[in-house]
Amino acid sequence: MRRPNGRKKIEIARIQNQTNLQVTFSKRRAGLFKKASELSTLCGANVAIVAFSPSNKVYACGHPSVESIVDKFVGENPPPDTDDPNPIIVAHQNANIDEINEKLNKLERSLERERKHGQALQALRTEPSNEKLSFFDLKILCESLEAADKKVEKLASQLMECGIEFPYQTIGSALAPLRARESTSSDSGEGSSGSGE
Repeated sequence: MRRPNGRKKIEIARIQNQTNLQVTFSKRRAGLFKKASELSTLCGANVAIVAFSPSNKVYACGHPSVESIVDKFVGENPPPDTDDPNPIIVAHQNANIDEINEKLNKLERSLERERKHGQALQALRTEPSNEKLSFFDLKILCESLEAADKKVEKLASQLMECGIEFPYQTIGSALAPLRARESTSSDSGEGSSGSGE
């Protein structure tokens, strides 16, 4: 089995193979420019790097610009104090602003959906008056309320098991007199239909 080479210490001496020399120059130049850019971004330092390749091409990297740094170093034509922001920093800030704006837009859309949902629920709450309901309709309403109450009690007990306090009271105690009346009427034979429990 072949072991991976990974990182290993190399001898620092001039590379003789021309292809390897060019590849190494390109990779190390990119790494050097990246480090210079990071130094400028992180510390606000003015940085300039000028490199001549083995084939005599010029590569330069600098902030705010190579020319202004060289002029400042040489002392000729000192540039006016520029407070121009680093384009990398500006791009990073703009990306953060775009991300925050996108989150805000999602929250606003969600809020609007919830508002419309609430309005739809309010429209459904227009219930008929209980005085106009027949005995059969009232009994169905009572069974529906009892079923809803059981669901609420079940949810409340689940929340309490998790240590979350349920903020509402159930309506079981409010229906107790109605249940008592219903059981006595079914015992006396007035109501022939049983409850749906």
